[in-house]
Amino acid sequence: MVRFILRRLLQMVLAFFGTTLIVYALMFAGQGDPIQALAGERPVTEAQRAYLTEKFHLDRTGIDGFFFRYFDYIRNLLQGDLGESLTGRQIGDILAAAWPVTIKLALIAMTVTVLFGVTAGVLAGIRRASIFDNSTLLLTLIVLAVPTIVLAPLAQYLLGVRWRLFPPTAGSDPDFYALLLPGIVLGSLSLATALRLTRTSVAENLRADYVRTARSKGLVKRRIVGIHVLRNSLIPVVTFLGVELGNLMGGAIITEGVFNIPGVGFNLFRAIRTEDGPLVVGIVSVLVVVYLVANLVVDVLYAVLDPRIRYE
Repeated sequence: MVRFILRRLLQMVLAFFGTTLIVYALMFAGQGDPIQALAGERPVTEAQRAYLTEKFHLDRTGIDGFFFRYFDYIRNLLQGDLGESLTGRQIGDILAAAWPVTIKLALIAMTVTVLFGVTAGVLAGIRRASIFDNSTLLLTLIVLAVPTIVLAPLAQYLLGVRWRLFPPTAGSDPDFYALLLPGIVLGSLSLATALRLTRTSVAENLRADYVRTARSKGLVKRRIVGIHVLRNSLIPVVTFLGVELGNLMGGAIITEGVFNIPGVGFNLFRAIRTEDGPLVVGIVSVLVVVYLVANLVVDVLYAVLDPRIRYE
């Protein structure tokens, strides 16, 4: 296990440098005028041009200058300095204000996914080919067919504006109730996928040889499902949930934008729209770390759920 974790940490380092290099290059390397790329569409005065040139080492040109600026950014990043956005605010301060909101939203979405998706998936797997099973398959197919960019405004209009069950927008300081509808919308696709994955895994394990052996020994169905089937069936589900948690942390751009939630996804979308290169690179770098750590935790949980799995 120790060697496996060390190998994964090495892979995480390589993935981190590769991802940040690609994002940094996409934001800065292909621009004819790097100063105008930093400023976006706004006009740049001579004083601002001189300040940006000195601050971002733009007097160095060519491929050597690009890698010098990239490694200078990485050096500052490893020291905890994410730099400044084009508005003059520290990127660390922007993320510090946005992370609590996004974490709350992601936890609501994950809770909805686990409580309803996994639970319904277990019941559908046990009652395979029943009315409940067929109904859940049909409903999840409809949910998966509707993209978030359509589902979010539709839910906002019906549940927030027309029927007034939830606040239509979250506001600058949203509470739990204001984040409940966006959390449900954000977790709807995850819920549908988790339900189908759990249902398939449970149904497959119920037909396994060890289940027939347990039944022949006289074990009750509750014990067979609760201890043997459920534990083995949760392995692919935990994989999906772990990866999905990393996606929810940064993949809420549409949901946060529709419901006006000042989270990480909202700030990332605004940075892309205003061509704020330093803010885009800073947010993406942090999201890469979150995603990699979530994948590492999932891999380590494999051995906890199934002792047969060994990494050495």
